[in-house]
Amino acid sequence: MKHSFIYLIICCFIFSVYSCKHVAEKNEPDFTISFGSCNNQNLENELWDDIVEQKPDVWIWGGDNIYADTKDMDKLKADYIKLFQDEGYKSLMSSTKILGTWDDHDYGLNDGGEHFEAKKESQQALLDFLNVSQDDDRRKQEGVYFSELIKSDKGSVKIIILDTRYFRSDLTLSSDGDKRYKPNEYGEGTILGPEQWNWLEKELYTSKADFNIIVSSIQVLSNLHGFETWGNFPHEVDRLKNVIINSNAKGVIILSGDRHISEFSIENIGLKYPLIDFTSSGLTHVYSNFNNELNPFRYGNVVNKISFGVLEFDFESKEVTMKMIGDQNEILQQITRQY
Repeated sequence: MKHSFIYLIICCFIFSVYSCKHVAEKNEPDFTISFGSCNNQNLENELWDDIVEQKPDVWIWGGDNIYADTKDMDKLKADYIKLFQDEGYKSLMSSTKILGTWDDHDYGLNDGGEHFEAKKESQQALLDFLNVSQDDDRRKQEGVYFSELIKSDKGSVKIIILDTRYFRSDLTLSSDGDKRYKPNEYGEGTILGPEQWNWLEKELYTSKADFNIIVSSIQVLSNLHGFETWGNFPHEVDRLKNVIINSNAKGVIILSGDRHISEFSIENIGLKYPLIDFTSSGLTHVYSNFNNELNPFRYGNVVNKISFGVLEFDFESKEVTMKMIGDQNEILQQITRQY
């Protein structure tokens, strides 16, 4: 009887260990993206070690990777070099694929668009920062838009990186003292420009990926705060939604930055799943005294602590867990959606 009891205890222990191991393996994501924006190279970034600990397959720069605000290319390059010399970022570069786009402060002009006089030179500086080879198409084209399909034995993710600066038309100033800009007349102006729009449509219409991640440096869905947003060009928002719907591309998720807050915006646009615009901002500084800002599509809370975004993919269940993570790998907010 004693031996039987001991045998039972041993069996239970083995089963327990196996079960825990099995659960751990099951919870391990098939693919992980981390991303962030608003990184002032003159401030300490306390998050690099946390980002590295997440073991992302890809890190995506969402824009404002440095704060240069200049047409002096020597200064711009010196600011990028300062970021390159950060030991934390070096650690990330040594372990993770790096992709990205720019926003206005690394583009070179606050709220800048198509008329920025140094945009061609600035483009080359960004591509140097991203270690883009000299024979890459981005070295020859106008704008830094780009896509990459990443495949594994379990599934695939297509990362579609937009350029919301190079071609963007002029914004319309607002007479409302609480808002900087107001929407243009419907049909007036563009964010992406004709060539980039044609490219984006082709990328989505031909995509066979399990998930399609669209990276926009500015928010797409949140449209009432009066700063930079796709909502300043409402016809462009409608066009993007229609392309997403009509292309039948699977698992479309938008990643954005710029706002110095992090939040989820969600809208049902006629897909089998809600369209999510996951905003992660910023890495070194935030809107710490945030108290209110209209967003009719907001889901959950606004996070006004330094943070970065993480997407964990499960290809079998078609689920993505999206997390806002702060210092010490604190999970500040998360949601899971099935696609």
